[in-house]
Formats: sequence, C-alpha cells, structure tokens
Amino acid sequence: MQRPSLDDLSALVAVAREQSFTKAAAKLGVSQSALSQTIREFEARLGVRLLTRTTRSVSPTEAGERVLRTIAPRLDEVESELAALSELREKPAGTIRLTATEYAIESLLMPKLATLLRSYPDIKVEMIVDYGLTDIVGERYDAGVRSGEQVAKDMIAVRIGPDLRMAVVGAPDYFKGRPEIKKPQDLIAHNCINLKLPTHGTSMRGSSSAANAVCVCAWTAKSP
Repeated sequence: MQRPSLDDLSALVAVAREQSFTKAAAKLGVSQSALSQTIREFEARLGVRLLTRTTRSVSPTEAGERVLRTIAPRLDEVESELAALSELREKPAGTIRLTATEYAIESLLMPKLATLLRSYPDIKVEMIVDYGLTDIVGERYDAGVRSGEQVAKDMIAVRIGPDLRMAVVGAPDYFKGRPEIKKPQDLIAHNCINLKLPTHGTSMRGSSSAANAVCVCAWTAKSP
C-alpha cells in the first residue's frame, strides 16, 4: 500500500473538522472538486471509507474517527513546530558553541559578541578555552578560532583578526654572552618555555608557567 502523504492527512482532518468539503477547501486554498478527489483516492488506497457523505453534511466513519484521534494531534504538533521554525528566520535564536584560545576569546570574540548579543538577546554563546586544537565537528562545536597555519585543509576558514608576529622576551642576564636571535630557527639553541598542544602531541613556542625556562616566545598582534 502506498504511504499516505501529509496532504492526504491534512485534507481528511480539515474536512472532518469543518464537516464540509466547501469550508475545508476554502481553508486549505484548493477547489472543492480537487479536495473531494484527494479524499476519494486516499480512501481507495486504504481500502476503507473514512467519511460519510450526505447532501447536507459530512462526518467521519468509525475508521475516520480512529484516524482523527491518532493523527490530528500529531499534525497540529507538526504545524506548530513548522511555525516556530519560520519565526527563527525573523528572530535569530539558539546556542552557539565556540572553541578558541584565551587570547582569541578576549581580544577578538568578546568585543564583537558584546554588540551582537545586545541586538539578539535570544542567542546564547558558549566559549570554551582550549589549546588542544579540538576536533570541531567531532566535539559538536559550531566554530573554532585558529591561527592560519593550524586550519585543517577540509575546513572553511574566514579571517577575523590581524596578522600576528612573534616576539622574543627574556631576562637580560640570560641574553648576556649568547648570540642574538634573528629568526625563529635560532630559538632551537635556547631554553624556551613551550606550549604543549594536548591533542597533537607537539610543542608550540609560546608562554607557559614552566619555572626552569628563561626565554619566553609570545605571540603579539601586528601593528597597523
């Protein structure tokens, strides 16, 4: 048996509630003849009469009543949900989950989101500080903030901040008697505080709390 469509069920519910093909057709925005044909074909596929028709009225049969008791409330729920979804087009709402470093959240996201959330109070934003380059899709995040070289090839990236440059800082006593650092590769010969990327098992030059290091490599925003 061919499965009934939502149009078939909506037509049946409308006619049964209005007890009139004329009124139901006007409510559904179709012709009376088209609505009557829809119901006849629906009954033929089911092999059961759903409506009793007289010259004065239309009423559901026992089978029709059974369908109405079980199907009509669910159709109402579907219509309500669809109406709620259409409201989202006019008024953005919901929760957005973001993963980023503390620097990205404080310097890039917060200033922009402060204005956005005032305009759209029904939007909620969850920002998780994470240096592990978490799998955005696997962990069900909506977006993540990464430096350019850390963006996976299959991800869509949009630039949201200025270029970054590397600055080397350390105690003056440490640099005495040591060669000047002119390029990033020169740091290999120095004692640096490194930032461990948990999920990748590699180290990234960056600030940390290690007590035995004397040279710190930090990212800073590039001046205009």
